[in-house]
Amino acid sequence: MMSPKPPISDPRLARSTPLRPTPLQIIHVIGNFMRIWSVYSLYHYLSDKGDSVVAFIFSCLVPSSIVFLVLQKPWKGRPLPNSQVIPTVINGGIMALYYTLWGKGLLSCGPLVALIAEYAGAILGVLSAALYGRRVRIWKKFGGLAAMMAHIISYQMGGLPDHIRHSVVQEKQPLGMKEMVVPISAGILSALRRVIARRISLKNQLKRRLHAITVASATCFLFPVAMWDTILGSTSDSIIKFQFPSWAYLSTIVFGIIFVYYIDNVAEERLHLVFSSPRHLMVSGGCIILMEIFYKMDFSLLGFLICSIILGYGIFEATSLERSKTSPSEPQEISDGTLHNHLPVSAI
Repeated sequence: MMSPKPPISDPRLARSTPLRPTPLQIIHVIGNFMRIWSVYSLYHYLSDKGDSVVAFIFSCLVPSSIVFLVLQKPWKGRPLPNSQVIPTVINGGIMALYYTLWGKGLLSCGPLVALIAEYAGAILGVLSAALYGRRVRIWKKFGGLAAMMAHIISYQMGGLPDHIRHSVVQEKQPLGMKEMVVPISAGILSALRRVIARRISLKNQLKRRLHAITVASATCFLFPVAMWDTILGSTSDSIIKFQFPSWAYLSTIVFGIIFVYYIDNVAEERLHLVFSSPRHLMVSGGCIILMEIFYKMDFSLLGFLICSIILGYGIFEATSLERSKTSPSEPQEISDGTLHNHLPVSAI
């Protein structure tokens, strides 16, 4: 009786397997870099012009929603049930509130704090693990939450030495709790809208169609707020005075709203890299360092690295699971607070 031949291992396949995600990783880094560049351009533009940040974001959402609707065509294909459309419209309201708070936090705290505060959505990972997830080493998750809170306090109350603390943020005076609440709330709302989007649909193509509806509804929700903010709080008389061809305007539309959505979607589906994860924080941190140096902000590399390490450790501990004890059929928690089930849709 002949014994079966051992499988032939091709060294070329062994070498090529780790290199497959490399082009996607490069695209992901470039996409995040361009998005962060657009945030810094937006901050400097609004600081110099004194325009209404809500009205400016609304003027960016209008063409962005048109582009999403043209690309995804949610009115074509299988009709969307009300059980998906209604939560999607509500998610648009959450997106409008997120952009409002994020824009206010950008002007009051600066781009560095506004970008880092987006990772506050990892707090939802602790809450979902405590309420709905497996009670495995729950103390580590709350320990990670404590590390994230320590990261926030280091920005606000001087948890770092004075020569580091005053250089981490670009403001002349230390930030107060009132200023920090706004960008942190925006980060939590950003994570919440991602949670709702994943709960509504697991299919990638359907998620894109629903995202087009979300952006369109967010534009409608933001319209009265932008008009009111323009009339009362802006030095400009109308949105027409915005310099639409400026780099801040175009980069916010192309890279800050449209391109970053597809980049994050591809990173999540192909690279299993979600927002509010330590790896994503590492990529964003490197891009922030380049932008801080390029725009010559009041920035301390050592202080930023210390705060980023504290935040990354907090996110890692707060969102980690004992994957070795989790069976493939059980839902796995991803790092921005959602429970992602890999079962087919028909089995759910």
